[in-house]
Amino acid sequence: MATYSDILTKKASDIMTEEVATIRGSATVADAVKLMKMKQLRALIVETRREGDAYGILTHTDVITKVVAYGKDPKQIRVHEIMTKPCIVVNPDLAVEYVARLFANTGIRIAPVIKGELLGIISESDILYKADFVENPKLPLLQRELEKAIAEAKALADKDPTSATCLEAWELVDDLEAEAAYQEGVDAPEKSAFQLFCEENPEVLQVRHK
Repeated sequence: MATYSDILTKKASDIMTEEVATIRGSATVADAVKLMKMKQLRALIVETRREGDAYGILTHTDVITKVVAYGKDPKQIRVHEIMTKPCIVVNPDLAVEYVARLFANTGIRIAPVIKGELLGIISESDILYKADFVENPKLPLLQRELEKAIAEAKALADKDPTSATCLEAWELVDDLEAEAAYQEGVDAPEKSAFQLFCEENPEVLQVRHK
């Protein structure tokens, strides 16, 4: 049986850049800029100092707004003085639209992808150039999948409306219906597709709540 996560479009792990440049917090900003130029990067991940320590991040913006703008000598400023730590991190399983929403809500443009360890880095450019939001915009995809899921659930109900498989199918419908309403920015319908189904098949509710 398909799950809601199976229907999602690309995830952070699908579009992230795996090659990540790291730097020590004790390095100078001059060293950081040199590394950024050499690798043509907008950000560096600041290495952890010990187990359990948080990652930091140093971006072009940090250098420009905290060093260049005040005429400071980058050879005298350490990375740890201007970095962001702890930085906002992205789970590799997070769907791309939620990465985009995270960026919009926090004002960041780039973040490390971490799950136990540093796996990569994801930026606005990755979302723009590698995601499939043009080919597969989320809301139309959800609406198509919702229609399909309802049809499949009803087909299973024709065989046995109280079977575990049928109930799982309706749970998927619930998930898709709620997500579609959220994406549209509207309230959920007064009655869900499953509730309407249960009005015709009241015995299903008894099985579901056992």
